[in-house]
Amino acid sequence: MSSEIEGLLPHRAPFLFVDEIVSADKDTIVAKHVFTEKEFFFAGHFPEYPVVPGVILVETMAQSGGAGLRKLGILPGNALFFLATVDKVKFRRQVRPGDVVRSEIVNLRVSPKMIKQAGKAYVGDELAAEAEWMCLVGSAPS
Repeated sequence: MSSEIEGLLPHRAPFLFVDEIVSADKDTIVAKHVFTEKEFFFAGHFPEYPVVPGVILVETMAQSGGAGLRKLGILPGNALFFLATVDKVKFRRQVRPGDVVRSEIVNLRVSPKMIKQAGKAYVGDELAAEAEWMCLVGSAPS
């Protein structure tokens, strides 16, 4: 993982699913992640035919959205964001080891206490997953 991404997200391996922020502005965020054969979940999902679990694709999009907002300075560096709702989820294509996932995120509403975003995850030009989610913004108790 790049030190830039680790500076933008509180997540760490094995639960960090953003490799690069390709672009970010107040409306849209584009990020990439390569799912390697070493991902922890492939050992059980499924050993004979490894597939990225759908919930991991949703997490990948949400992390991409949060990292983009941090890169823009919209979220403070100490902010933690917690998934509160996930809606309109659709899985369109399997994601396998070696696939590069490009997350395209749209900021629907951003405030100091709440983030609402929509995203699509692509492998090449093929839509793999889409969802809308809301995160609550807070900080870790001291």
